Amino acid sequence: MPAHHRSSRVSAARRPYPATIVFLLTVLLLPSAAAGQDADVIDAFSRQIASDVAADGIGGITAAVFKGDQVLWAQGFGWADPANRVPAGVRTIYRTGSISKSVTAILMADLVEEGTVALDDAVVDHLPEAAGFGDPPDGIAPITFRQLASHTAGLIREPELEGAAAGPIEDWGYKILASIPHTRFYTMPGTRYQYSNIGYGVLGYALQRAAGTSFMDLVEDRLFEPLGMRSSTFIVGPELWRRVAVGFANGADGAVDSDFPAREHEGRGYKVPNGGVYATVGDLATFAAAVMGLTEHPLLEPATRREVMTVQTPEDPDAGYGLGFSIRPVALESGAVRFVGHGGSVAGYNMYLVFEPESGYGVALGRNYNRGATNLGEAGNGLLEALLEALLEAGN
Repeated sequence: MPAHHRSSRVSAARRPYPATIVFLLTVLLLPSAAAGQDADVIDAFSRQIASDVAADGIGGITAAVFKGDQVLWAQGFGWADPANRVPAGVRTIYRTGSISKSVTAILMADLVEEGTVALDDAVVDHLPEAAGFGDPPDGIAPITFRQLASHTAGLIREPELEGAAAGPIEDWGYKILASIPHTRFYTMPGTRYQYSNIGYGVLGYALQRAAGTSFMDLVEDRLFEPLGMRSSTFIVGPELWRRVAVGFANGADGAVDSDFPAREHEGRGYKVPNGGVYATVGDLATFAAAVMGLTEHPLLEPATRREVMTVQTPEDPDAGYGLGFSIRPVALESGAVRFVGHGGSVAGYNMYLVFEPESGYGVALGRNYNRGATNLGEAGNGLLEALLEALLEAGN
């Protein structure tokens, strides 16, 4: 962890919390939170998470249910910093991992609306170095922004360059450029879904080049600031650092490592547009609401939002990857709905975000350890499905 941040964490962690403050940090239940069957669903969910976290005995989980731009319920379970007895709570900040890809895709959509880029522009027109990917197939056409954002550019998952995913955050752009010649094609662009971390890194850097402004500044100025996502950032300053959960990388063998996650706060090489965002579950809820068009700040036009949440991958027209989000149909007793979301995992942290655009309901989850009794994706999807069933049964 950065040396200038360490003292802030320790002093904050050792400050005693009155019981009322602990409650406010760990549980949020607004008057608008639904009652009845849906409250029963949340109660059962919270009891299960509490049991799982206690059984894991490592760190904590924060969960939130939202409708539009209102968080209806949020609660922390376990510890954000076990050594200093700091509880996980609604203001706890986690690393979002690959949910950063959703942020990058929405920035791209905003720049498309502005006319800075077009979805089907050749990336090489804005980033000439993108002509240098290794071993291109014969007859290949230039890859596009749409293909990078939908994982259909055909690129391998990681560059074949030692140290590409290590190094200070300030040097991430250099690592992108160094990685391009060491990134080969797995398939012909546009022919299949092929998840690519380096593809999203190149996407973010190409947006920076096209806009003539730092990628991180673009995200802060166009997304985080206007949406009021005050706990979201790429570089954590002293005030926010007090709320960042200590990360624990735990493996199948039961070993728990806090040193590696701590080092990654310094930077992960090229992995900024695809894994660099820090956020609370509440900020992820706000972000999801903006994608659905349910925030006071009008982030995107309706047509752009529809494009973002439309399957772009060729395998199945109803289920796949849109622009920065996974999309799948879910069969409820009342009919089929669409779940839109993304998960993220880095050393010591997991987050998951899922929402249903027609109702505006969604779930956000964060955890400061990698393995545990709770599968965040299954838990988030299961809670959202149960809530929608309960609400429909109640006639809401």
